[in-house]
Amino acid sequence: MNAQHIYASNIEQLSSEDGGYWVVSFPDIPGCLGVGDSMAEAEADAQNALAACLDAFKAIDRPAPIPSERPE
Repeated sequence: MNAQHIYASNIEQLSSEDGGYWVVSFPDIPGCLGVGDSMAEAEADAQNALAACLDAFKAIDRPAPIPSERPE
């Protein structure tokens, strides 16, 4: 991942009825998700997913989405 690509993420824990997994999503890249049994696992999976999504954009010669500005 290029240092200039800093994407906002959302993390949530699913209900116990839905498995209780942790899910990390990137609003700027719909469908790019990380999942894990713990928050740390979900965050690590999300970093791998983000790198794969950015590589996929590059592979099809499309620019990666521009990261949204975060409030300071």
